[in-house]
Amino acid sequence: MNSDNKNHKKIYFFNTLTRKKEEFIPIDPNEIKMYSCGPTVNNYAHIGNLRAYVFADILQKTLEYSSYEVKRVMNITDIGILSSDADTGEDKMTAALVREGKELTLKNMRELAEFYTEKFKEDLVKLNITIPSNIYFASDYIKEDVELVRKLEEKGFTYTTSDGIYFDTSKVSDYGALTGGKTIRDESHIRIAENKEKKNGEDFALWKFNKELGYESPWGRGFPGWHIECSAIGLKFLGEQFDIHTGGIDLIPTHHTNEIAQSESATSKKPFVKFWLHSDHIDVGGLKMAKSTGNFLKLESIVNKNINPLAYRFWLLMGHYRTKLNFNWDALEASETGLKRIQNIYLGLGKDVGLPAQSGNISQKYKEKFQEFLNNDLDTPKALTVLWDLMKDENISPPDKKATVLDFDKVLGLGFIDLKEEKIDVQEEVLKLVEKRKDARDNKDFTKSDELRKQINSFGYDVKDTSEGQKISKI
Repeated sequence: MNSDNKNHKKIYFFNTLTRKKEEFIPIDPNEIKMYSCGPTVNNYAHIGNLRAYVFADILQKTLEYSSYEVKRVMNITDIGILSSDADTGEDKMTAALVREGKELTLKNMRELAEFYTEKFKEDLVKLNITIPSNIYFASDYIKEDVELVRKLEEKGFTYTTSDGIYFDTSKVSDYGALTGGKTIRDESHIRIAENKEKKNGEDFALWKFNKELGYESPWGRGFPGWHIECSAIGLKFLGEQFDIHTGGIDLIPTHHTNEIAQSESATSKKPFVKFWLHSDHIDVGGLKMAKSTGNFLKLESIVNKNINPLAYRFWLLMGHYRTKLNFNWDALEASETGLKRIQNIYLGLGKDVGLPAQSGNISQKYKEKFQEFLNNDLDTPKALTVLWDLMKDENISPPDKKATVLDFDKVLGLGFIDLKEEKIDVQEEVLKLVEKRKDARDNKDFTKSDELRKQINSFGYDVKDTSEGQKISKI
């Protein structure tokens, strides 16, 4: 579908590059080009990692909700990532092979990566995240990495040390612009102490030598630097300039800063990316969630507690993507309660439940308000208030409410379209108590009605009074 920019409502995003909220105007109104930094597949993703993908999913769906076409690319980091931002320490994929008792070969490294990539995709499905159609393993684009490093070499941006080919950041006058107006060399965390051969503390590896394990290159066997992988894949599939780049805020000072430096140096085009959008951390017990420290939870931990993974998505949407969140089980359980409540309201929207959305009309009044909040830097907390207001509005018919909820859910992804009223087997004794309770209410004996409700509860059931009579549910 072609997009005419005049037909789109204005959208505003907070751009990390300029540190302010700006109107989003795509480079090409017919196709928005978007890159998301993908996972490092040396282990299972944790729920802190997954926040970045819920955020990117909401972003993409918000753009599509405004009738934009979005071409989204995501990489899979399966090679070349070290434990330190200073390009030192153990290789994370090699360490994963050792952890799992596998021989150190490129074949085993790829098999390990494919295993954890599939687990990552399973998590995305559980969270109703649309899997990008353009996902690429970094290890499949060594040729493109080498070509990009050679281009930088020819332009005089590189130098060689005993352990690799490095990018000379002193050749870039605005290096570090993404960090907030200062170059990283002005900051206190200078990293030269970890490698005395570096010319500057901020210089980063484009290619790391490894004689035992790695890929052949003009400079010797080894691996591409972590940062060069994203630039090479982005440039190959999205071009020398594209609209949006997403990731977590931890990627700003090194990974994304270095992507900008090497990409703009290679192409001589600025800006490499027009809008940089970043989601904040998830803390646990006041500490950042991280695999390296062991302070993390997998999505499986939520599932094992019989909590719907969509309750986690709902919890994330109740906070703005740029707000740090502190995870705890009480908050998640409260989120699940809220989600179940709104799902039950949806299921009770008249006898048309199960009919397609066409049975009602989308409320334009609520749609406009919903879209207004989404288009204001993805304000999902306020967008959810519109959903609640819609549900409470007695002037909107049940079919129209259902159609509008399903329309909202194109972005929210809370699974309304798949909801079905739970069919439960109710014991004969409970059915008799329910009938007695009905008689008590008909006779306005509310004391006896309450006593019968307690008896019903003791069997593990609850009963609610609706316009269609008593409704029994499991507690």
